[in-house]
Amino acid sequence: MPKERTIQTELGGYISTVLRKHFGKGPTSVYVTVQRPYLAIHFRGFISPIEKILLKQNEWKRVLKTRDLLVNELKPQILAEIQKVTELEFKELYADWNLPLETGMFLAISDEKPASKNLEWPKDLNKKLFHQKIEQINETAEKKPGYIESYWLSNRTLVMKRSEILVGIEKALIDEGYTEVLKLAKRPLERSLLEQAGLENVLRRDIIETFMDWNFDQDVGFVLFLLESEFRGQK
Repeated sequence: MPKERTIQTELGGYISTVLRKHFGKGPTSVYVTVQRPYLAIHFRGFISPIEKILLKQNEWKRVLKTRDLLVNELKPQILAEIQKVTELEFKELYADWNLPLETGMFLAISDEKPASKNLEWPKDLNKKLFHQKIEQINETAEKKPGYIESYWLSNRTLVMKRSEILVGIEKALIDEGYTEVLKLAKRPLERSLLEQAGLENVLRRDIIETFMDWNFDQDVGFVLFLLESEFRGQK
């Protein structure tokens, strides 16, 4: 695998170009984090003039739906470029947006099993308590996940995978082709519950942003937390 700085430069340039080409405006900055089997791409300053007008008219669902449709079309192309730059085979790509902050996140995942010690939780943080709080959140909104996994990609980036999370009505909506409608409904609900769960007390640092996406066919969902780098009380 090439050096991380090379990956940052090449992928950052590519993401800026592809977003500008298909959305009419590229991000002002792109930051790439690689920790196999995950690759996270966080970008800032990403919103087009047309989207600004739609948001002023409270048409945020239209903006999100359009973005999701475009990214779904671009996924094979983006994954191919990620594989070319990293020399690693990534199979899945997830995406989410923070419209108020004009940011976004892509999360690419390979078939490798997480094995690196670099992914492990810091010893002074309570992973078990964090997972328990996530279980409580899911039981409030849907049902307790079958499995929860969480890994640190960096000191500011925590990714969580939840499996076996869908309830019957959600599966029925997916079967009827309402995948995008379900995503638009789940994101604000789950974000609200995560904000109320007291996760920052467990992580001992502030959560700056939360991104989420799902693979409904596999009944899995991913949440990526972007955190302050410093523990509370150390600023």
